Amino acid sequence: MFGTINRGITKVKEDIKVIYDNDPAAKNILEVLLCYPGLHALICYRLAHRLYKWHIPLIPRIISYIARIFTGIEIHPAAQIGRRFFIDHGEGVVIGETSIIGDDVLMYQQVTLGGTGKDTGKRHPTIGNNVILGAGAKILGNINIEDFVRIGAGSVVIEDVPPHSTVVGVPGRIVQRASLDEDGNLMHNHIPDPIKTEIASLKEEIEQLKNR
Repeated sequence: MFGTINRGITKVKEDIKVIYDNDPAAKNILEVLLCYPGLHALICYRLAHRLYKWHIPLIPRIISYIARIFTGIEIHPAAQIGRRFFIDHGEGVVIGETSIIGDDVLMYQQVTLGGTGKDTGKRHPTIGNNVILGAGAKILGNINIEDFVRIGAGSVVIEDVPPHSTVVGVPGRIVQRASLDEDGNLMHNHIPDPIKTEIASLKEEIEQLKNR
């Protein structure tokens, strides 16, 4: 019992620290504790998830529902979330029942880890370690997003993504060159457009044929 409480406190401390590491707007501990809905939703989730694993009925879902009212973030208590998970801003985030999220994942607002229908069993995505999910990204179905993947803002991903890839577009397409800053974070304002790149390639080919 005390071991479970200690592990829970350790995870909350890590959740607070990761906010400092990822958000330059975080100025002090009081501000983080009072003004970050992603942290509030995660604390509620960790409590609800523990009760869910103890097979306590209804109460975990009530905790999840209350958290959604106050934070705008919906996390099903059955979802599995790793350590140092950071939801930045967070409004509109939805994490479905069978979602699995690894360690050191950064998620922005309006992200959905959703299903694609009324299937039973594993029907939500599995997110690896060190993944960044850009604002408004939709990852749908029982698919695997491997380690060190960057998903651009507004992308819709419906297929597996291999490690160390950057995905953009609707539907999501893998681009070969990741746009990362010096710390390895996704630079959302410098994401390559695969459609624009393909059109440019076709135009160049047409010019070559005309010249020939």
